[in-house]
Amino acid sequence: MNNYSKLQRFLHRSVLSSQLMREIMFDVERSIFLKKDDNFDDNHVFVTGLARSGTTILLNAIYQSNQFASLTYDDMPFILAPNLWGKINRKSTRGEAKERAHGDGVRVSTNSPEAFEEVFWKTFTDDSTIREELFIKFISLILKKNNKTRYLSKNNQNIRRLNLISEIFPCSKILIPFRDPLQQALSLFSQHMKFGKEQNEDTFVRDYMRWIGHSEFGLDYRMIHPSNLLYPNEKEFNHWLEQWYLTYKSVLELSVKHEEFYLIGYESLCNNPKVWVNVKDLLGINQENKFLFKETKKVIGQTFDNNLSDKCYRLYESLMSKSLGI
Repeated sequence: MNNYSKLQRFLHRSVLSSQLMREIMFDVERSIFLKKDDNFDDNHVFVTGLARSGTTILLNAIYQSNQFASLTYDDMPFILAPNLWGKINRKSTRGEAKERAHGDGVRVSTNSPEAFEEVFWKTFTDDSTIREELFIKFISLILKKNNKTRYLSKNNQNIRRLNLISEIFPCSKILIPFRDPLQQALSLFSQHMKFGKEQNEDTFVRDYMRWIGHSEFGLDYRMIHPSNLLYPNEKEFNHWLEQWYLTYKSVLELSVKHEEFYLIGYESLCNNPKVWVNVKDLLGINQENKFLFKETKKVIGQTFDNNLSDKCYRLYESLMSKSLGI
């Protein structure tokens, strides 16, 4: 987004900033490409978790199997009209893979899958059965464009709507990665400060993140658990550690009731090949599909609440005991 031309920025602003425009594009897309006899399976995969937990790496590994349809950078900015945009934008835009804006070593090209699904939820905000029906149609359109029967989603914001996703697609699997709490909190805190600075320097970066619903950090950060906090100030490291604890405490409680929820410890995914084998078996991915998961550890240069940290690591152990592959 930092390197977008003036024309690209204009196109993104024109298409994504207007809710009316997004709704119109979706209506046109549905009327042209969805047929009454279209029927798709419910065996989809949703990857979600607190940001910086390894969701993107897991997404890329699963997508590499070529068995799933997903939104990609090539679908931008016409996220709600992927088939129509695919007809217009026929030229190949594969391009060279470049490190993404997070500065975390993850390289992406226009064909890389990414978390643009939140554009749908931002457009259709009503809590109604109509929205649920529209979401099914939205996924059907992505499947049709890619000529696939299974959808792959990576959307960290879905951690807010785990029950809803499960209700809409009861036969799908929801993968929820988690990471060493201090390491993940440090990554969240660092990204928050980094993107806050960049958004102050370039308003388009802030607009872009707002349009795609990327509120996990930055100036438009929206915390998952806003109530009764010991550390409500997001400029404090402890805030992110507390959010880790509250988020995954809720996840652990929900996982007891939902057999379609699968916890995945990121450190185990990186260090124990059995975990990835189990993920592939679970999803029915070809065993020849290999992927390199690399663990990164940084020195925690921030002061933190030891009592809170202890709570986090006790919860981490509980998550690990119920995670896939253990």
